[in-house]
Amino acid sequence: MQDTWRRKLQRAYEKPKYEEAKAELRRLKNELRLINRSAASSLEEGLEETLALHRLGLFEVMVKSLKTTNSLESLMSLIEAYTAKVDYSKNSSQKHRWIASALIEIEPRLRKIKGYRWLPMLREAIRQHLELAREAA
Repeated sequence: MQDTWRRKLQRAYEKPKYEEAKAELRRLKNELRLINRSAASSLEEGLEETLALHRLGLFEVMVKSLKTTNSLESLMSLIEAYTAKVDYSKNSSQKHRWIASALIEIEPRLRKIKGYRWLPMLREAIRQHLELAREAA
């Protein structure tokens, strides 16, 4: 049933509006609860985080680059390959230097993410969202 549910979830996430996507995911969560309570709980737990681009109003322009975590996983894999043999670090600062060195080494192999021109807009949307959250608190 994984393929069927994967398609259902992908269709829900493809909804361009936050309210539509959230409503569809909630409906699927209730349907999934009858089959697998653990999977339904997992969906509920990460629901808001997975709809962040929708909530910020940037889903349509950033979907190709930030729809999955592939770009982050790829970066982390490259860092891991560079730092895997480091067994001992004296302190946190030294760990940061190792990671910085790894990033400098792998930078030439990194490609721009699709939609990189929209990143300033994403930064501003996040800033506004945080300000609204701060004012509400």
